Amino acid sequence: MSFLSSLFNKETSVLGVDIGSSAVKIVQIKKKHGRAVLETYGELALGPYAGIEIGRATSLPTEKLIEAIKDILREAKTTTLSCGVALPLSSSLISFISIPPVPDKQIPDVVALEARKYIPVPMDEVMLDYSVIPREESYATEEGSSKTEKQEREVLVVASHKEYLNNYQQIMAGTGLQPSFYEIEIFSSIRAVTDQGMATNMIIDIGSRVTKLYIIERGILRTSHIINKGGQDITLALSKALMISVIEAERTKRLYGLQGGPEYKELTEIITVNLDYIFYEANASLLNYQKKYGKNVSKVILAGGGVIIKGFLDLAKISFQTEVVCANPFGKLETPAFLADELASAGPEFAVAIGTALRRLSEIG
Repeated sequence: MSFLSSLFNKETSVLGVDIGSSAVKIVQIKKKHGRAVLETYGELALGPYAGIEIGRATSLPTEKLIEAIKDILREAKTTTLSCGVALPLSSSLISFISIPPVPDKQIPDVVALEARKYIPVPMDEVMLDYSVIPREESYATEEGSSKTEKQEREVLVVASHKEYLNNYQQIMAGTGLQPSFYEIEIFSSIRAVTDQGMATNMIIDIGSRVTKLYIIERGILRTSHIINKGGQDITLALSKALMISVIEAERTKRLYGLQGGPEYKELTEIITVNLDYIFYEANASLLNYQKKYGKNVSKVILAGGGVIIKGFLDLAKISFQTEVVCANPFGKLETPAFLADELASAGPEFAVAIGTALRRLSEIG
């Protein structure tokens, strides 16, 4: 094979990086025969780097995060520096605004002007991005123009704090990684766990510190909501009620979950109480969406490390009057058959990292 031929047939690997509140996750993929192929992946708890237990949320200084990321890159045996990086939802403000019907070339200026009314910080402190929500239908009026053309346009506006972005840029520089973009985790999740189509889905992403609710319509974010309760709240509640260490509470939660049997009745009750609160809030969001738009959510997709509890899916199915499934982001990749069960179980935790990697892979063609 000639050098030129080998150059154009080179398989380029990319990374997706997800720095969560309790763990950092990475996924390395490449494109082969038109398919995204899994090469390696890994997760590393951040608690020990702060001197606290695994599973606990923490806010590490830059140098500690750099150390942790270098460690997981080494442990996972990654072979590329090319990556995309997910930013936490807390780093941004997301708003849905309406703008008057104006020519497309005027939309950026109008969005910037209208966004000032919704963003409670000086505009020079944020990076502004937006996406115009496509109209559902257009029909002719007697005048020959469409009615929707005369209506206001709905726009999704994302304002990212420059301070957060600068901090992430410092972290990436310290690790040697070369990101081509920074993306709010919501959009990474959507890419990884939903399919193209007209269906309306809710993603329930339970992290260590908070739970994030997203409603997606036609592949587009329509609502987002944060619940200040996550996986670590369950662990801490178990530790207090059962009078055991946080480490033992986390181990017990993961080992038995909601399927511990009669001898673990108290364990089941504590986990259920905490999850019932999350499910109640999620159902309220579903109802609000239904009332506002006159549409039902056809599927609830469970993501995040907090959903990896035995019996979680069964409890969720009882709590919602619609289809409920666990996210399977690894299903969008070509993976080894012998890892099928392991990847299916771990999938919800890696939704953000996989979604970020998929975007980076699409950029290189």
